[in-house]
Amino acid sequence: MFRATTFVLLVGSAPLGWAQNDALTLPADTVTADAIEPDEATGINLDRTIESGSRLNISARENPASISVADRATMERIGARNFQDAANALPGVNASAPPGWGGYVAYRGFNGAQIGQLFNGINLQYGGSARPVGAWIYDRVELLGGPSSFLNGSGAVGGSLNFITKLASRDEDSVEGRLSYSRYDTWETAIGLNQALNEGDGPRHYARLDYSRTNTNGYVDRQENGSGNLAFSLLSDINDQLSHTLGIEYLEEKEDSPYWGTPVLQPLSGTLHIDKHNRFNNYNVEDGRYEQRTRWLRSITEYRFDHATQLRNTFYHYKGNRDYRNLERYRYDADNTAVTRSAAYRQRHDQEVNGNRLELTHANMLFGLASDWAFGLEYSRNQQTNYPLSISADFDTVNPNGFNPGEFLDIPGMDAPRAKGRSTWTDTTSTFVENRTRLTGRLALITALRYDHIDFDVVDHAASTQLDRRWDAFIGRIGLVYDLTETVSLYTQYSTSAEPPGGTLTSASIGQVGDLDLSTGRQVEIGTKFDILDGRGSATAAAYRIVRKNISVPSSSVPNTTEQAGQQTSTGIELSASFNVTPQLLAAGNVTWVRAEYDEFNETVSGVVISRKGKKPVNIPDRVANLWLTYHMAPDWQVGADARYVSSVYANTANTMWVPSYTVYGLFLKHDLDIHTELSARLRNVTDEVYARFIHQSNTQYYLGEPRSLEMAVQWRY
Repeated sequence: MFRATTFVLLVGSAPLGWAQNDALTLPADTVTADAIEPDEATGINLDRTIESGSRLNISARENPASISVADRATMERIGARNFQDAANALPGVNASAPPGWGGYVAYRGFNGAQIGQLFNGINLQYGGSARPVGAWIYDRVELLGGPSSFLNGSGAVGGSLNFITKLASRDEDSVEGRLSYSRYDTWETAIGLNQALNEGDGPRHYARLDYSRTNTNGYVDRQENGSGNLAFSLLSDINDQLSHTLGIEYLEEKEDSPYWGTPVLQPLSGTLHIDKHNRFNNYNVEDGRYEQRTRWLRSITEYRFDHATQLRNTFYHYKGNRDYRNLERYRYDADNTAVTRSAAYRQRHDQEVNGNRLELTHANMLFGLASDWAFGLEYSRNQQTNYPLSISADFDTVNPNGFNPGEFLDIPGMDAPRAKGRSTWTDTTSTFVENRTRLTGRLALITALRYDHIDFDVVDHAASTQLDRRWDAFIGRIGLVYDLTETVSLYTQYSTSAEPPGGTLTSASIGQVGDLDLSTGRQVEIGTKFDILDGRGSATAAAYRIVRKNISVPSSSVPNTTEQAGQQTSTGIELSASFNVTPQLLAAGNVTWVRAEYDEFNETVSGVVISRKGKKPVNIPDRVANLWLTYHMAPDWQVGADARYVSSVYANTANTMWVPSYTVYGLFLKHDLDIHTELSARLRNVTDEVYARFIHQSNTQYYLGEPRSLEMAVQWRY
């Protein structure tokens, strides 16, 4: 098996690397190698540096944690259309995008704000910001299992997903593009350029531009979506020691009559079902709307003092505006002949994040042992204002076999002037240190410690009240990695997490925060990572136990509110493998099991306190599995098949309602016209499975997955 060794200078949270001649190595967005075979390119690379797991420039094999990556080659092999498709390829992740939840992720028995979602290592602390968009501008998605507060700050008891965009690099000049069409008039057009801007002595400059545009009529009636994604970066080598990268990204998305789910049939107990004949019905109003406009700016300056010491400073700015205007809740009457529509909701979110992260990495000796260090300081301000208007009352009752959806302003009271509802300011000051010391030639100790000071202000404009809270969090991890052989490593770790109450502070109310303490978590994990049969395959295995205290749980009876649970425990196993069965056939997959349950949770339902001890959280599958088979029929022909299984999930905290498990299958065919151009056909959901990717807890509505569809695409690179 060909193994590439690459020295890279990664942008954002990854460390500097330097070639032996001390020449500056540019930020690279992918690990590349000459003459690499396609099957090798899409396997598990345990020797790749993973920036989402540490700031110490260590590989997945060297890290005492479960770490997975869906890189660009993997995204193309599985046909990922957005970064959530890529995330779902990672072990145990179950991600979807129901309206009102944006970027919903369940992992290791936790969901919502308990799973960190980062953009180039930056946490926006708001789930709606992770609404999935086109995958074209993204280079990879990285997953770190378990508490990651030591690396990314407060939050993320279950794990962290890091969505990393493409950046300008010193790689050869390139022009690439993609054009695809699939069912429901779904179009994608995309182009990418990487170009050296000058030659010769003095400063050198490299630029990259990526743009994609998607449009679809949607697989539900009247649900039309259009979005455009633009990313530009400029990499400048000032001299042999100093480098700067400027990154700018802009997204604009508009969705007409967003699909808020399909109501389940009465009675609401046991296995929940829908009327499959009306599964494409959209019960939202005719002019329902979701819109978002976001922009990113990153300025990364990197300086090398010598071969052992490097400094990096990252300034970041984010601005997001989101508008919602919908009729959101639908329920069948007792005999399932009519649907009552209610819960009109109009809201605007204005969010801005500004921050700066300073990092110093240093390689040295400690008591005669090789010891690598990372130190850092970070400050960020996250400000959000919402403009809500909601009416929970019933609007009308319609015949599901044919109805007039009506207009938003037909709903009494929804024409009121826009007014501020709540503003929040979250100021976070952090300092962190991380170390790896080689105790012996085979045994390494990895430790990390972080301190977060969180200053939170919230103003309720309607009630003319405000609250100022402060929290201090000390979080960290300690782990051991033992190299049993050159290709087999064993590890164990203990890590902690802490996060403010109320779930996500950016949208927290005064009542959700109040006088509540930090929510804390701790994890014990053991695992192994290894190559087999002279590098023909690689695999990872992990077992963990996470205990979290003081949890915010969405209420089963009151929409858009949370209740406090005392403690939840999640115990699980994750397995992942990639194996070249023959030189032509690649098999890859992963499977996870998790048992998540409340140890302490007294829920108030209609004024009555009920114990939920031993119950499982909503929307958490016990088992998730993925399988991909890729076969090279000839040098320029490839066929493949894939399958994804998600077990049933509970729809309420009482565990009296649940949604069935599902398995979806896919097929693809690819043909290389020449070394530059590829044609592909991909059939998704081959059996046309009707399944729920998510169940709205308070609304009891299925958010249905995509029916069978065929996609045709052409992709080129010069």
